Amino acid sequence: MTRRITNYLAPLALLLITADALPAQSKWVVPEDMRPLPSFIKVPVFPTDLKEDPSLPRVLIVGDSISMYYTAEVRHLLTGKANVFRIPENGKNTGYALKNIAYWLGDGHWAVIHFNFGLHDLAIMPATGKEQVSLEDYEKNLRQLLNSLRASGAKLIWASTTPVPEGARARSEADAVAYNAVAKKIMDENRIPIDDLPALVEANMDKIERWQYPKNVHFRAEGSVELAAQVARYIKEALSK
Repeated sequence: MTRRITNYLAPLALLLITADALPAQSKWVVPEDMRPLPSFIKVPVFPTDLKEDPSLPRVLIVGDSISMYYTAEVRHLLTGKANVFRIPENGKNTGYALKNIAYWLGDGHWAVIHFNFGLHDLAIMPATGKEQVSLEDYEKNLRQLLNSLRASGAKLIWASTTPVPEGARARSEADAVAYNAVAKKIMDENRIPIDDLPALVEANMDKIERWQYPKNVHFRAEGSVELAAQVARYIKEALSK
């Protein structure tokens, strides 16, 4: 992937294209508080003028900032195979998603939806010392979200929450494992394929300093590219069925 990073994603390891060069999906509007983000300016995460090929299936990526940073590469890898969109903001936690899922799904006629929640749910709130969304509520919320997603008629892919490095602020790997276990139970019960992104990271711990920022849940350019490659493989497999 070194060549891909150098030639395609430098220097952020993602596309250096302004958001104005790309398109709006369905009826969505990107929230104003997302526009100042470097990712909005440098990466077409939230396209405002995306040129869609009506002959290709539509794919939706739902998730937090981890997915924001691999979206551009997934689009690149699926060029000519699918129209790849993502929700127009950071998906945050499952409680927030329940309030916004109908808007995110819109009138999209999605063929495949690749989705994840967890890192915001398990984040410890300083004011309370508790998770944003308790493990019990996470399970309830995820089940409700799954009902909405299944009603869309799309083929679904769940992405397990990526690892939490030691020292990461307000999060722990133990919680990530626990929340992933609950999600796996739900997905297995509903026969939803699981894109095991943590396994990919764990299999490449010798490269972790190049893949992920220290004491931070976010990934560097090289890590985002590798995550995207696996996401794209899962999506292509779903589209082929």
